[in-house]
Amino acid sequence: MRRAARALLAALVGAVAVAGGTEIAAAERLSCGASRTWLVPFQTSPFPYDGVIPGKNIPFLDREEDGRRGHTSPRGGVYWEDPTYSDRRVLLSVPPGFDPARPAVMVVYFHGNSALLDRDVCRKQHIPQQVAASGLNAVLVAPQLARDALDSSAGAFWQPNAFRRFLDEAGARLADLTGQRGLRSLPVVVVAYSGGYLPAAYGLDVGGAAERIRGILLMDALYGEAERFAEVVAARRSALFAVSAYSLSSKAQNAEFRRMLADRGVETGEGLPPSLRPGTVSFVPAPAAVSHGEFMTRAFAADPLRVLLGRIEGFAAPNRPAGPR
Repeated sequence: MRRAARALLAALVGAVAVAGGTEIAAAERLSCGASRTWLVPFQTSPFPYDGVIPGKNIPFLDREEDGRRGHTSPRGGVYWEDPTYSDRRVLLSVPPGFDPARPAVMVVYFHGNSALLDRDVCRKQHIPQQVAASGLNAVLVAPQLARDALDSSAGAFWQPNAFRRFLDEAGARLADLTGQRGLRSLPVVVVAYSGGYLPAAYGLDVGGAAERIRGILLMDALYGEAERFAEVVAARRSALFAVSAYSLSSKAQNAEFRRMLADRGVETGEGLPPSLRPGTVSFVPAPAAVSHGEFMTRAFAADPLRVLLGRIEGFAAPNRPAGPR
């Protein structure tokens, strides 16, 4: 009996190992500059999502036709689950020279509407390349949200503690892919561009990972949830930095956000800070000629994410100078 039990246990362990190996083997390598970059299927991805929309108490998947289920987006109309809300892949990127033995951070990037990880995050916006060029000792994590759709839905990140579980899995997957330890509990800098504001806001507010958040970078992203962001910043003002950079398309929303912060006793500055440290809160306008669609490559500077990440104190990559860029 015991021998049979041991044999069953061994079989189960082997099955888990095979399943784990299959998951890692399913990781697709991407060419994004010099960084090691993969697309990896996650268990804790934002989509698929079969829950309700918070505050509305209606199912996210509110349409059904010929056996297909879909979601009605306020801007894009009906998007069907299979092509739009079923991609579990997450972009993971490790810059050359990254050293987990030194102080390091995890940059979590929420892309905007009508985006794909390979086409937009990697090849158009050059996010892995900007992280690598920033001089920050950091890894990059970017979940696929609604695929190529005019939809900012947060999916599973609407749910309490889902963002914490996502971060835990990201650290574990990076450790498996690189063979490096020390990646499972890195402090986090959240970056949201455009329609990425909604999953970012809920991840920060109800995601259960408040103690890991060291910074918030809003890249022309204040198209909603300003009060939720204000509450998060006010509650942890001494533990994190926050920068909201914006074009004319979100200028009014940024003025309102700044007022909300002032009402909560949060002091703010204007312009690019010389460094980003806990307590820094600043608003950075881009020139009037800058368009929303090109904001991640041309805003207040070329490659604006590279510039901001390069100003974060305390996490310089080895053999790279720290300080403003």
